[in-house]
Amino acid sequence: MPDKRNWPIGATERWLILVILALVAGLALTTDTFFTLSNLFDLMNTSAVNVIFAAGLLVVLIAGGIDISFAVGASVVQYLTALTVMHLGGGNWAVGLVVAGGFGFLLGAFNAALIYHFRIVSIVVTIATFNLFFGTLMFLTGGVSLYDLPDWLTDRIVLFSVATGDGSAELTLPVAVMALCVFATWLLLRRTTPGRQLYAMGDNPEAARRVGINIGAMHYLAFGWLGLMAGIAGLMQAHYAQEVVPNALYGRELDVLAAVVLGGARLGGGRGTLLGAILGIFLVAITENGLNLLGITPYAFKMIIGAIILIAITLSSDGVARLIGSMKAGSRRAPTARRAA
Repeated sequence: MPDKRNWPIGATERWLILVILALVAGLALTTDTFFTLSNLFDLMNTSAVNVIFAAGLLVVLIAGGIDISFAVGASVVQYLTALTVMHLGGGNWAVGLVVAGGFGFLLGAFNAALIYHFRIVSIVVTIATFNLFFGTLMFLTGGVSLYDLPDWLTDRIVLFSVATGDGSAELTLPVAVMALCVFATWLLLRRTTPGRQLYAMGDNPEAARRVGINIGAMHYLAFGWLGLMAGIAGLMQAHYAQEVVPNALYGRELDVLAAVVLGGARLGGGRGTLLGAILGIFLVAITENGLNLLGITPYAFKMIIGAIILIAITLSSDGVARLIGSMKAGSRRAPTARRAA
């Protein structure tokens, strides 16, 4: 039987594409501003950070873990990177990306060390580090934002611009960095042996251990990769906002988690695609944008996110699997019973 992970587009991705197209058509008919180049380019620019987050989180979910500390970790990295490059005399984009990625990887590795060496469930560890990272950041900074940043970080870099009736529609630097991060994650998962080992570990950790996969190294790879992506995403957020705000990314983790599981990643591990994660991010972004344009309360969006997470957890549970199995067994027994009668 062919490996479903190698199919170009799976069933989940096809459904997401259909839902997105239906949602776009509906919003285009009910609003005057949704289906404009300015709004669509803005969606791309504002979603870039979440897509980078999603690429990292997908790797952790595939490996069978879960992390809710990555967004506040990115906030910590923003501060550390800004202070470091200013201490180095200002730096440049190359220095900034290396520093941000390095700090992010270290925070991810810290999570991995606690999870693997102390045998603690990943969600428990990351709930703790979520509060540790954010509490420490707010305590040491007093919640004060940084505005005095290097010019290279605050100068707006436009990749593509189109004149419109009300100004111009622009694609900015975060979109290009997003594309590079997605490509790097695709290479990791699809073209490397460690990427295949991450799938194997998430699907069956004990079997993966028996065939010689280094489970500890896989933990460091998965959570370190998410930390690396989170650090880069934090730097892109600072560039887009042109300031470093301690709580700017607080709460972003649930939106990203909901989008990635909506895209087909299984909370139990062993399953997930980059295409599904990206489609999930854009479906969530389009929904939020559409609700805003329609003047609907933002609490409705939080309600939708909560429902997505609840449904994903329910479908990933063993109880649902047993229920589906018993229903299938019952349907197979019924024809046999009728023939016997």
